[in-house]
Amino acid sequence: MEVSCVRVPREEGEATRRRLADADLIDEDYEIAVSDGSLYVPVADPSAVPDEFELVSREAEPRETQTMPADLLSFDPSYERLGDVVIVDEDDPERAGALADAIVESALPVKTVVNRASKVKGTERVRDWEVLAGESTEAVHREYGCEFALDLATVYFSPRLATERHRVAEQVADGERAFDMFAGVGPFVVPFAKRGATAVGVDINEDAIEYLRENARRNGVAEAVTAICGDVREVAAEYEGWADRLVMNLPHSADEFLDTAVALASDDCVVHYYDIQHEDDPYGPGERAIREAAEPEYDVTVERRHTVRSYAPHELNVCLDVRLRRAE
Repeated sequence: MEVSCVRVPREEGEATRRRLADADLIDEDYEIAVSDGSLYVPVADPSAVPDEFELVSREAEPRETQTMPADLLSFDPSYERLGDVVIVDEDDPERAGALADAIVESALPVKTVVNRASKVKGTERVRDWEVLAGESTEAVHREYGCEFALDLATVYFSPRLATERHRVAEQVADGERAFDMFAGVGPFVVPFAKRGATAVGVDINEDAIEYLRENARRNGVAEAVTAICGDVREVAAEYEGWADRLVMNLPHSADEFLDTAVALASDDCVVHYYDIQHEDDPYGPGERAIREAAEPEYDVTVERRHTVRSYAPHELNVCLDVRLRRAE
């Protein structure tokens, strides 16, 4: 079967394989192949592969030695992996139990299987979980060369946003001052610091801030990261005019914090503003809110309008990359 593969010289193969594995991009259903001095690594999501790699389509041999959950079930399973924790989303208890059993019996490296038991709720953005197998809801997640420890029961984290976080992180330059207003366990802050930025992360969730500090240490950037537990509106006065880059990843209510973002912005600041809106006008409400908050103090330029993913029927999760330049 023809599949998408990253092709690299054989001598670069292990480093490339490691990078793709860190980003959870390797398609484990197919064998990695060597031919004519090149290594071919099958990838699960070609659109998420960094532009520096060469993508080709070629015949790949299926892996026959691993038993996957789908091999053990009478239905097509859906699940996410977060380190050695596997997340499922099943309303039917019998189906959820069968899926958990199949995951445990499969070749997946797993210690815990959890089922979503509620939507994200409260100011700390956590959800309830039903533990189907195992005990601990703690995990260590790896993406794009970074490692994040977290506990699903006490913090918010979405592995589905790895590609988006990498898109933003690649824009960060050495020496920048970056501020994440709703930082969680640090999935923006840590890669920013690894790219040479001085980074500040604020979150109202005390557990998330403790994990952020741990993750900064895990990734060797503790000296470049400041983690603050509190309401960003109360922290802003200490960092007025400080930020060259701001992340506002709080869809549904980021607009309530735009005055704070403007106070934090330096004379030339890029804001990554996340929103969830109807597909008929996904960017307009956010852009109008930013202009209302920032003008005329700042000249506002929308540098990119970007759809992150579908959120619900007719609703999109979007990002506006906006540059604020202080007006002369």
